[in-house]
Amino acid sequence: MRITLPTLTERRSVDRLLTRFFREHHTWDFRRGVSAISRFFHLPSPRVEWYEYIDWGKTAGRCFENGRILLVHPENWKKGRKYNSERQWVNTVYHEMGHYVLWADAERKADVFAYKWVHGVAAAAAGRSAGTLVASRARRMRDVRRSHPQRRRRPARSR
Repeated sequence: MRITLPTLTERRSVDRLLTRFFREHHTWDFRRGVSAISRFFHLPSPRVEWYEYIDWGKTAGRCFENGRILLVHPENWKKGRKYNSERQWVNTVYHEMGHYVLWADAERKADVFAYKWVHGVAAAAAGRSAGTLVASRARRMRDVRRSHPQRRRRPARSR
């Protein structure tokens, strides 16, 4: 499945807005972030309803056929969850927007949308603040393995 996404700078700005909403609870940050996603895909902004918990605390968000999205508010997200990180809440928003944008019930498609949306956003931001580009763990481990000299196998002795 091929998904067209905005540029990295636009995705970073949306991510920054959603993160700021999680921390400060200003609704205009959330509305700007969601409307930027909707505007890119030429869709009307979805109606978002806030809840303390959905489905007895089992789910964090839900998208309906009519474009209505239910989300757990960040204040309540912080209270009652074992894993209550900011990143998980932001990824939940991306996941539900994936359902809205792709108009799909498939969880796999919404997960792919959320993954592709954040791909490169956090690494580039972390590298920018540190002054260097941060390589992925797999790339760092590959470089470490290459830096060690490989042992040469001894030829088998024949009698």
